[in-house]
Amino acid sequence: MWIDPEQLQTFLLDSGLASKKDLVNIAEQVESEKKSFEELLLASGKITEDDLRRAKAYILGIPFVDLKKDKIDKDVLYTIPEPIARRHNIVAFKKKDNDSLEVAMLDPDDLTAIDFIKKGSGLKILPRLTDAASLKSALLQYQKSLKAEFGDLVGQEAAKLKKLDDTDGGKEIGEGELKKLAEDLPVVRIVDTLLSHAITQQASDIHIENFEREVIIRYRIDGLLHDAMVLPKNAGPALVARIKVLANLRLDEKRLPQDGRFKIELDGQGVSFRVSILPTYFGEKIVMRLLPDTARGLSLEQGGFHGEGLERVQAATQQATGMILVTGPTGSGKSTTLYTVLEILNQPDVNISTIEDPIEYQMPRVNQTQVKPEIGLTFGNGLRALVRQDPDIIMVGEIRDKETAGLAINAALTGHLVLSTLHTNSAAGAIPRFLDMGAEPFLLVSTINVIIAQRLVRRLEGAKEKYLLSSAELKKLGEKVDLERVLEILKTEKVVAPAAKWENISFYKPKAGANSEDSYRGRVGIHEVLKMSATIKDLVMKSATTSQIEEQAKKEGMLTMLEDGIFQAAQGVTSIEEVLRVVSE
Repeated sequence: MWIDPEQLQTFLLDSGLASKKDLVNIAEQVESEKKSFEELLLASGKITEDDLRRAKAYILGIPFVDLKKDKIDKDVLYTIPEPIARRHNIVAFKKKDNDSLEVAMLDPDDLTAIDFIKKGSGLKILPRLTDAASLKSALLQYQKSLKAEFGDLVGQEAAKLKKLDDTDGGKEIGEGELKKLAEDLPVVRIVDTLLSHAITQQASDIHIENFEREVIIRYRIDGLLHDAMVLPKNAGPALVARIKVLANLRLDEKRLPQDGRFKIELDGQGVSFRVSILPTYFGEKIVMRLLPDTARGLSLEQGGFHGEGLERVQAATQQATGMILVTGPTGSGKSTTLYTVLEILNQPDVNISTIEDPIEYQMPRVNQTQVKPEIGLTFGNGLRALVRQDPDIIMVGEIRDKETAGLAINAALTGHLVLSTLHTNSAAGAIPRFLDMGAEPFLLVSTINVIIAQRLVRRLEGAKEKYLLSSAELKKLGEKVDLERVLEILKTEKVVAPAAKWENISFYKPKAGANSEDSYRGRVGIHEVLKMSATIKDLVMKSATTSQIEEQAKKEGMLTMLEDGIFQAAQGVTSIEEVLRVVSE
């Protein structure tokens, strides 16, 4: 929505949204900083993005709608498919006279989206402007409608399955009958629905657990497990059989663990499922990890990096040799960070090779190799082969043992940039871990460029409330975090005003009485980025402890993960409770 800046200034002045002095200062900056008036207006903090949208809508005569408390009719909502709604920030909320559709948008000038919906629905499209909170509220209704449909469909198919299975009288089901059961229509529908719903819910894992009287299906969403469905006990063998068929596993093997993989397409996106089956007392338990086939195109900033930590990672990617290490427990987003760095490095003038277990995302122009220990293709053997492939950049999925550690260090010493992950609790803890694996201190200080430690915290996206910390809460938090240091960085990065104090900095938490699923959506990283400076190199050579290395890194500007979490909580990205939960885990 382009509007003449002078017209916008006049409206802002008349409506009292900005003072004449503020507008004059911003207008002067337009000339010196070569940025638009709107960009500088938002950067000044004098007006919010939603207020600016309302002002522009008023000037242009476009109706503004508030959908935060509206329940949209399901048939109207689904006129626009959810992926399109999310991609273009547009939702259908009202149908008029059966020939026109009112749609709420953040950008009514998105003619591509309007034209696409017009062709798909055959209706006249009436664009309306809305704010970000209204759009999020409307998009959330897709999930609620889908959840209800999912429950109904699976429940109906499970009832049919019960009738089909009543005849076996509790006897052990043979391989032939299991194969037949896996191909029955109700079983196929249940499994297909479970998989597609998990993808739509952006789950990272699906758990199918057999117990004495029931089968429980759970999804891991944003790092936490949620119950998705409870099915009758007799559904268990059928579900296990169907997934074994999909993953090409042995139907008659019920005593030993099995691992497999399969892939499905949904809305044009390929998703691979890594299947693990483990025998338990009441039957076989299945865990499936969802792996999108393509990298998600994240930037380091979107991943939660900022300030000096971001600069350190970017500087490390400019180096032609050395090592970039990402550390953290399973599920902390290490692979996603590595793929993000790889995407930055992925240029036509370099050769990139990887050895992974598993290949989580497929990347164009990157030679990716899957570890296969059963035939002797280990990280060590794969890495030996990679260095003979004339690579400039090597990614090793994980350094697990002395052999891989030695080969990775050697590759970094001989003219390659090596990226890898390590299982440690902190950035400073990576050094002793390497030493435990037999690495020499002088080789570590010669090769490591930067060490990143990270965790993932849930984003506050929905119903949330603002509050200030009391003196008692600040004192308690100050026992865990150097609050003065964090405040100084908040001021340096211009997140808070230069004169701000903790007593007047707002934090956010889920709204009282709101479902946590409505308050949190998606995750973002909290990090500590340790640069291998001259002083830290000296400490490593003197066999310093993890705490000594960390203390020196903090003096050199490194935020710990807890401090970075409080930094992001002060921005309203997440809550203090969520940061403490994740870091304490």
